[in-house]
Amino acid sequence: MSRFLSTWLFIVAIRSAAAQTATTDSLQIANDSLHFKIVEATDIEASFPGGEKEWRKYIQNNLRAYVPAKNRAPAGIYKVWVQFTVDKHGNVSNVKPLTNNGFGMEKEVVRIIKNSLRWDPASQHGKIVASSRAQPVTFIVEADGFEVLSKTPYILYQGIDNPVKIKARKVKPKDLQVTISDGMIIPVGNGSYIVRLGDKTGRVVIRLFNKRNREIGAASFEVKPKEQASSPPVIIKG
Repeated sequence: MSRFLSTWLFIVAIRSAAAQTATTDSLQIANDSLHFKIVEATDIEASFPGGEKEWRKYIQNNLRAYVPAKNRAPAGIYKVWVQFTVDKHGNVSNVKPLTNNGFGMEKEVVRIIKNSLRWDPASQHGKIVASSRAQPVTFIVEADGFEVLSKTPYILYQGIDNPVKIKARKVKPKDLQVTISDGMIIPVGNGSYIVRLGDKTGRVVIRLFNKRNREIGAASFEVKPKEQASSPPVIIKG
């Protein structure tokens, strides 16, 4: 059985529930040829009725972009991958998430894929075949009332000093208390911090509190290997 895996990238922008605002959502869709991957080539890939344009429209009209904020996801950028099969009859089956970001994100993408219409199946050498696809959806949960700014938005790197700038509305930098779920976050003055992480990849969460120890908000950062940093590490004593 020939199998074909291809993807489009959908980006969903919403507000952070940590600030108790998640009443609106918007959907932006971006094409990126780097996100197309072939497992086993087919002559004609499976397609949604009406093609890519209608598939994008289906996602846009049916994805509940507010789900992560409703489930109180920290501000951040979360890429969800869901794999599924289009069988010889065009039926969608074997829908399963390949990521585990949580906060209802994978569940929501699985839901809309399962509810999609019957597809036009793929073909190989003139024969109808089943094919496998993987769909990425990137949720962007926006901070409201605070900022946690890194050199690359919502990405930190292992084993280097990561400069971070933090500020919160109506809270002076000296009154701001900051914690991190793993590693160290070191204040260096005027809302600037250095984040030092260990050797684990995954995610870390930075949380902000006022001087009364009330949480202002939280931001989730993906942790990548230091080799992927776009420039030499910045070393700051502290």
